[in-house]
Amino acid sequence: MAISYQATPFPVRADIIAAHNTAWDRLARAGAWLDAATRVAIAAETRHAVTCRLCMRRKQALSPHSVAGEHDSLGVLGQPTVEQIHRVVTDPARLTRGWFDALIAAGISDAEYVESVGVIATVVSIDTFCRAIGAPPHPLPVAIAGQPHRRRPRTAHQRGEAWVAMIHPKDLEGALDTPEERQLAAYWAGTLANIRRALSLVPEEAYAWFQLVEAQYLPGKWMRDFSWEFRAITHAQIELIAGRVSVLNQCFY
Repeated sequence: MAISYQATPFPVRADIIAAHNTAWDRLARAGAWLDAATRVAIAAETRHAVTCRLCMRRKQALSPHSVAGEHDSLGVLGQPTVEQIHRVVTDPARLTRGWFDALIAAGISDAEYVESVGVIATVVSIDTFCRAIGAPPHPLPVAIAGQPHRRRPRTAHQRGEAWVAMIHPKDLEGALDTPEERQLAAYWAGTLANIRRALSLVPEEAYAWFQLVEAQYLPGKWMRDFSWEFRAITHAQIELIAGRVSVLNQCFY
């Protein structure tokens, strides 16, 4: 089912509608490491996490590790995956390296972790957009049969910059093994901030996430072009909103 905003009280730009449809279509298909059914299940659990009683108690506690219990989940995914989803959704500012290492020890691979974060971020972003304009959340898509390709990019390295391996732009110079790496190299085309590299262990997630970001925020080439205002509000107004949202979410990037 195609995403449409015709019934909403505010007009929505065509590029945003297209980006949301692309994101929803990707959600329904096998990714790099997760099959489509798992990706859709992660999306459903992402929405469910906000009602979890354990997460609510942990959010109020001085430390989330001081509150034991089991998550209220939909019962489809394993507990390590549920823990990842619920913590990323409800309390991301207090995630620690020890918490991440425990997920890896429980059987989640670093690449699966990264792809799951991509799915979570996509769902939260589009759901938040809907809430902001007074639209109901979109029905989740039906999973399409297919298997993940499970290609780990040779160019991704662990340099101590993050908990997971990432690709550096210099890694993409020369011969590349996979179409995902080649797509990312063409898109990046130069040195980038770490935020654009965060999901690059799964290159198609990094690429797809910023296609959504560019529609909802600004393309990279526009961010520092102050000679023209590309949106209905100014650069300064956009950054004021972004800064306020970051503070409320305790995002220290």
